[in-house]
Amino acid sequence: MKIIAADEFIEKSKPSYSQNLDIDQTVLSIINNVQQNGDEALYSYTKKYDLVQLDNFLVSEKEIDEANDSVDKDFTLALKQAKDNIISYHSNQRETSWFTESTNGTLLGQKITPLDRVGIYVPGGKAAYPSTVLMNGIPALIAGVNEISITTPVNRAGKVNPYVLAAASLLGIKRIYKLGGAQAIAALAYGTETVNKVDKIVGPGNSYVARAKKWVFGDVAIDMIAGPSEICILADEDANPTYIAADLLSQAEHDEEARAICITTSSCLAEKVRNEVYQQLDKLERKEIASSSIENYGRIVLADSLENAFQIINELAPEHLELMIENPTEKLPYIKHAGAIFLGSYSPEPLGDYFAGPNHTLPTSGTAKFSSPLGVYDFVKKSSIIHYSKEALLQASDQIVKLASTEGLTAHANSILVRKEDEDA
Repeated sequence: MKIIAADEFIEKSKPSYSQNLDIDQTVLSIINNVQQNGDEALYSYTKKYDLVQLDNFLVSEKEIDEANDSVDKDFTLALKQAKDNIISYHSNQRETSWFTESTNGTLLGQKITPLDRVGIYVPGGKAAYPSTVLMNGIPALIAGVNEISITTPVNRAGKVNPYVLAAASLLGIKRIYKLGGAQAIAALAYGTETVNKVDKIVGPGNSYVARAKKWVFGDVAIDMIAGPSEICILADEDANPTYIAADLLSQAEHDEEARAICITTSSCLAEKVRNEVYQQLDKLERKEIASSSIENYGRIVLADSLENAFQIINELAPEHLELMIENPTEKLPYIKHAGAIFLGSYSPEPLGDYFAGPNHTLPTSGTAKFSSPLGVYDFVKKSSIIHYSKEALLQASDQIVKLASTEGLTAHANSILVRKEDEDA
């Protein structure tokens, strides 16, 4: 893990155009095939990529019951408590319709309506993520989405991870498809004989899933195009290097391209953190993945000052930001761009991933500069409401005609004039 000076620090690398082009060629071929051939294409891709010949994509109630029976009670209890925390947090994000009425007969407002159908992609490659079911499903349920579908890959036996099924069952989600990869995104976006078309697709995935979401966007809505997971820890000289190393590795184990960055003003702490990282690496079950991440993308950055550190953070706009500094709450005003901010040494990133309540679906790759964590607001749409009485419209008619005429849109102006002339007749 390299220790580098702030002025040498290069923002995390992004996939090159040529890399994306190679992926896109495959993804577009898959999307087109699914559009043209529906279930037939899906069965073919499942056999090709998952090495399984399925005879049905839908998970049966029997399979869900078997999953619930197979998971241990401690997991179920933990899952239920996480569910309660996530519901409690996201319930505060509910938006309501509003209206304002004036004495001259105008009524203006905004109508909030939940989406009809949402598809959640739950990864199942290097690991299975029941937490993804909760984090994506709960805000959709709170928003009032009528139909929620899940797609998730199967194992070599043609089975979905039982913990994922248990999480879906806990939320009452029963429409679960045994589908992964870009083909799952295409099926959700356009529908097949078995898969219902949705209005929005959410959830993380590998680079093929991310590019597929990018290509179907516009035909359906998506939450975001997620890149590799990332963590940035700002630490002062009094921070605990053992905690810092553990938290860096908690993200490095996600995949080989995960970004783990520590920023500090203390060269002494930087050395201690680096030593701790390598000591803890040897004990990890996912050592190979985490080692690749740390060697290729892990960095300890020596900042000249806290002000310099904040500049680096705001340029990075990290997905996860931990502030292991004195009085972290007081420093919040200096942070402009971050997906989730964890304050103090006892608020590690995994707390947010699983349990605290805020959503763990967060903007990556610098997109926290202009986007937000997944929330209830992502599962509703807004309609403007406009009502004018006759008197109110006539009162504003001259101004509207003037504006329309200035833009050369005389039919717009005429729409007002015919009403005014009708009244004058």
